[in-house]
Amino acid sequence: MQTPCRKTPGWELNPEPSCCKATVLTTLKITNGSVTPIATITPINAITPLRPSEPASVCSFHSASPENVKEVNLLKESIAWPETPSVPPGFSLNDTSDPAHSTFTILPRRGGGSWHVGDQLEVLIKVSDFRGRPRKSGGDLLYARLQNRAVFAGVAGKVFDHRNGSYTAVFSLLWEGDAKVEVTLVHPGEAVTVLERLTKEQPDRIYFESIFRSGSIKESTECNVCLKAPKQKLCNYTDLDTGEPWFCYKPKKLNCDTRMTHSKGGFRQRIKPVEEQLFKSGVNMKVSIPGSGPSNISGKNENMKTGPAGYYYQGVWRTLDGTTVRQFNNATAISQCLKGKALHLYGDSTIRQWFEYLTSTTPDLKMFDLKSPKQTGPFMALDFKNNILVTFRCHGAPIRFGNLLISQMRYIASELKGLVGGTNTVVVIGIWSHFSTFPVEVYIRRLLSIRTAVRQLLTRHPGTLVIIRTANPKALSLYETLTNSDWFSIQRDKILRAIFKGMNVKLVDAWEMCLAHHLPHSLHPQPPIIKNMIDVVLSHTCPLETIK
Repeated sequence: MQTPCRKTPGWELNPEPSCCKATVLTTLKITNGSVTPIATITPINAITPLRPSEPASVCSFHSASPENVKEVNLLKESIAWPETPSVPPGFSLNDTSDPAHSTFTILPRRGGGSWHVGDQLEVLIKVSDFRGRPRKSGGDLLYARLQNRAVFAGVAGKVFDHRNGSYTAVFSLLWEGDAKVEVTLVHPGEAVTVLERLTKEQPDRIYFESIFRSGSIKESTECNVCLKAPKQKLCNYTDLDTGEPWFCYKPKKLNCDTRMTHSKGGFRQRIKPVEEQLFKSGVNMKVSIPGSGPSNISGKNENMKTGPAGYYYQGVWRTLDGTTVRQFNNATAISQCLKGKALHLYGDSTIRQWFEYLTSTTPDLKMFDLKSPKQTGPFMALDFKNNILVTFRCHGAPIRFGNLLISQMRYIASELKGLVGGTNTVVVIGIWSHFSTFPVEVYIRRLLSIRTAVRQLLTRHPGTLVIIRTANPKALSLYETLTNSDWFSIQRDKILRAIFKGMNVKLVDAWEMCLAHHLPHSLHPQPPIIKNMIDVVLSHTCPLETIK
């Protein structure tokens, strides 16, 4: 039985608004004096607290160092999801949330009168099942955003779960003119129940392999963060520097020190056929909710405020944290900003995408051939004329790449400890997607080690610029959902923000930059979004006050 989240009514489900899924439109006319509403919405998310699984004989997915236990517990509590409905063996899809029978309504402006730029717009969402009956519980995963395609404007909304089948989406009105409300049901609460169970019962559903080789003898065995086997049957590759655990089954003929490569092994799908109904595109997964007429909401909601990271206008991302985002529209502008600098990119393929963008848009930035695989790297690019160095290195295991040489597999924390920083050094970190199938403790442990290394780097070289990329929503198939659902990403995104909060680092809010944009969600966002992300990175690298 799941433990309800102990929160007050109106508790914020996804405090960091999500990005880009669904399509239901509601229009608002925002002028200096008035706004004409038209709306459409789709359902929200639900999360259940993680519970430790039975420990393995040698290792555990849930291990945490004694000094970090309190912080780990607080982080886990911060992502606790409202109680979600159970999924008994004979459950019926008809009893679950149906976006087609659900509605949303734009509520009248508080205090009456016409809408103005700067106002908070509230939208009431009421979720019903496939029989048209109002839901009595919360826990659905919903996205909401405002759009104006004519001026390429958009902003993410924040969704609050009242835990009774109703939700409130709150938006900041940030531009004059029309605005369309879009609300999307990403997952019904029952789907979240299944995803939470998978994490608890099947943390190894994505597994990895390593090849061992000595002379003409070659063997392959399974590897993971934790393997349930006696110590004598395992090769222990726990990193001595960071303490990050990693194990492989011992090969039959070779020694543990003959390990050559790391790669994703495969995926074990152990979901019941009837449960697959909860993850149907076009039915109940990332489907928009239609709007209805005016309505009032009962209950306390005076604390429901939204503070978006930024918004799009004329297709350009504008942050709301005081940063002026400059436009780097050509190779000359990019080269001028990076002149004399070293830019080091660490992370997964969403960070590799930034490296690829820079090398493809800046002709003088030439790839230096390191004979590295295209997927895994490492990569290096040089501009000798402008004295620019750009590098990319993927993060260490778990990582779902293929045929990564063990000699090239490094942990980000270890790389940072050996880095010489300074005022001409920029470090970018993005790590999230490959941790989605594991209990959150695995991700927390990794981020805590990176945070320690970042602190040490900034102590050694205070002028170093460190930029953190958040997670982003993506397109979902059944496989993607079971291994990389946005529900998993939301948890990790919130943890990342909490761990680096208060540190002297900059954030690229990829989550909101995707959710607020009209383009479809994708693990690897489309070029217009990437261009805006790079503009944010370069604006932190070359802020206006430093331009002579």
